[in-house]
Amino acid sequence: MILNKTSNELIDIKIISADNFFKRFKGLMLKKEIDFAMLFSNLKDSSIHTHFMRFDIDVYFLDKNKIIFEKATLKPWKFYRPKKQANYILEAKKDSLKLKVGDKLEFL
Repeated sequence: MILNKTSNELIDIKIISADNFFKRFKGLMLKKEIDFAMLFSNLKDSSIHTHFMRFDIDVYFLDKNKIIFEKATLKPWKFYRPKKQANYILEAKKDSLKLKVGDKLEFL
């Protein structure tokens, strides 16, 4: 679950942690459908790609305080690099989360 501390909203969605190389490498590739969000941490690079993905995603880039500083919506087979290095990246199916730049999050 996600607590949006800015709006005090609780978002009831399962969070899958991608906190090691293999989980980050696999990500959402080849998934037909998802009902969860994926949280990437322990990042050396914030660049992402949507190769081998089958649906559009929203990608949220967060700083060390878990504040969203950038959002991108990506179609399959795209590459994206945020303006600065992120400490966390949250990926979810397009339009499944109502989050915006500036929101402070907590993952439960």
